[in-house]
Amino acid sequence: MAISEAEAVVMDVLWREAPLSAEEILAEVGPAQNWQEGTVKSLLNRLLRKTAVHAERDGRRYLYTPLLTRENYVQQESKGLLDRLFGGRVAPLVAHFSEQRKLSKKDIAELRKLLQELDDEH
Repeated sequence: MAISEAEAVVMDVLWREAPLSAEEILAEVGPAQNWQEGTVKSLLNRLLRKTAVHAERDGRRYLYTPLLTRENYVQQESKGLLDRLFGGRVAPLVAHFSEQRKLSKKDIAELRKLLQELDDEH
């Protein structure tokens, strides 16, 4: 289930606080995204079809709760990025970022620690 960038904006709001109505989501993201209520409702309907959110009737409105966890979303997006850009390999990804941005001593220490933990597991 691929989540678009616009849908991810709505999910971010719901991951921070749920359940929320479409109006509450609009109040949170509408001004920054220049979205109207119809846009938010369309995105929520797409997320419902993808079973990323659940809607529960609350009087005359619906309250939305995420079914897709942020952790699962990040895992899916990370795997997709690795597969698309780096053939599923992590080393070229790290090399790319180390070339584009200087890694701090802290970054390097964290990478070494992670590699050591992975090495210990194998």
